[in-house]
Amino acid sequence: MSTVDTSAKRSALAPLGKPFAAAGGVLGIVAALLPWVTFVLNDGNWPDKSTLQFFDAPFLVTGFRWHLLVLGVLVLVAAFAPVPSKGRVVRALGWGLTAVSFINALYITVKGGGLGAITALDGATAFGGVVGLVAGVLTILAGYGIGIEPVGEWKFKISTPVAYLVLLLSFGAVLYAVAAMLTTGGVGTANPYAGAVFLSFLGFAAGVIGALSGVGYVRWLSALSEQHRVFSVIVLAACALLLPFTEAGNEYWMTVAANIGIYAATAIGLNIVVGLAGLLDLGYVAFMGIGALVAANFSGAATAYFGFSLPFPVAAVIAAVVAGIFGAIVGSPTLRVRGDYLAIVTLAFGEIFTRSAQNDIGGFTNGSNAIPGVPALSLFGAEFNKSISIGAVKLPAGVLYYVLIVLLVAATMAVFANLKFSRIGRAWIAIREDEDAARAMGIRTGKMKILAFLIGAMLAGLAGAVFAHKNGTVSYESFKFLESITLLAAVILGGMGSIPGAVLGAALLFVLPEKLRDFEDYRLMIFGLALILIMRFRPVGLIPDAHRRAEMVERADENAEEAHVEAKKA
Repeated sequence: MSTVDTSAKRSALAPLGKPFAAAGGVLGIVAALLPWVTFVLNDGNWPDKSTLQFFDAPFLVTGFRWHLLVLGVLVLVAAFAPVPSKGRVVRALGWGLTAVSFINALYITVKGGGLGAITALDGATAFGGVVGLVAGVLTILAGYGIGIEPVGEWKFKISTPVAYLVLLLSFGAVLYAVAAMLTTGGVGTANPYAGAVFLSFLGFAAGVIGALSGVGYVRWLSALSEQHRVFSVIVLAACALLLPFTEAGNEYWMTVAANIGIYAATAIGLNIVVGLAGLLDLGYVAFMGIGALVAANFSGAATAYFGFSLPFPVAAVIAAVVAGIFGAIVGSPTLRVRGDYLAIVTLAFGEIFTRSAQNDIGGFTNGSNAIPGVPALSLFGAEFNKSISIGAVKLPAGVLYYVLIVLLVAATMAVFANLKFSRIGRAWIAIREDEDAARAMGIRTGKMKILAFLIGAMLAGLAGAVFAHKNGTVSYESFKFLESITLLAAVILGGMGSIPGAVLGAALLFVLPEKLRDFEDYRLMIFGLALILIMRFRPVGLIPDAHRRAEMVERADENAEEAHVEAKKA
């Protein structure tokens, strides 16, 4: 949105900014206390007794009601306390209120059979959803009325011990949020309300994180973690390894978390190709498939091509090298093609891989029968797919795979970070911005683009090797075009060129199907809508790379200046 448009909104709403914020905050709190349905939904309590019976104990507000209550209080605090970027913070909280209210009101209406869920023949009416939506809209308008100022800047410095404490507490909060994201609402098949409860939690989290970002805390924390990079990496790794000890520490969620890690590592590799070098790859998952097939054929499985097995580290290295060779081969056309033509080349490679694997060309894939029976990994006699005990604590089956995958993700993140800030990374970024200008500066663009494909493919091949042993079966069905699109969507949603963005994008896109079982047939439509919304309202992604964020800000300023000049002429 241009500066002119924002200024016009502010001038019209400025006198109403704080009154609207006060009304929105109070109504958000009231909505948490009002009934949301006029009966017990589907013979089971809609989360936390959202019926005409307000609570099952005095002053007990839980579930999405608690989210509304917290957001309402935060709106009041942000509106009347000395908060930086007040309008931006209030608007973010308003979107959180709107999301929580809309999701729950919609789900109640749909699952309850229409408006009868909130009204009854005996005159009973549930106003919770309506009041929550009004609170959200008023708060958003209040944000525009107060004024959308630039993100706040925290310039004060703190001592190293205090910085360590802040990082520990912040990353601990991230661990808690991840565990809550996985476990909130349970699993779709076990809890018919899992989807609504999960989306409600995401709406609440988005509002809070948006407020923290607006006030400048997220940017300050990012700079602080960059300043203490080694300590931050250690703490993040420790938090990841502590996940099995949280409420998410059961076999089901360990399996989901491990799968997220595999695809996150693959997405980081794709981020090298797409995010850094700017090369659109629509067949990237094929490199992961190549790595998985190589590892499976060296695993000693009954249907493997080779009649012997290699130690997993050796097989994983071979898988990465073979995938890298294919990456260089696929990247070679980039010497002559770019843009849409390159996308067609990579799409063709992905389809060639799928069809070749399906028809068992070369005898390495076992065709439609796949390669079953890939043995589980073991370490000192402990099988990775079995549960283990640490003292009196019994950890779920598959936790060793989770630990291995955490190390894999950490390794791919280290590779990405070192490349990004090296001469090679700067050359890739130059090619992404303007290939002709990069060539004129003496950068060997062809060599650099092939190198991007090679390294990205190697990381995908390494992830594929872990995938083969963890799943126990390798089939071409796991590496179709849809998976490439999902990986690309993860990179775009998270933020191209951003390490945490790729991880977050992969997490969201692989947790959502687990939570939204009722909407499985609409998965692609949901992905498409999410991409459209991200490109419209946050084109840099959820966690943007600093360089791309600065680039987008500069471009927005130029557009705003042009719009201002045009407005003066008019």
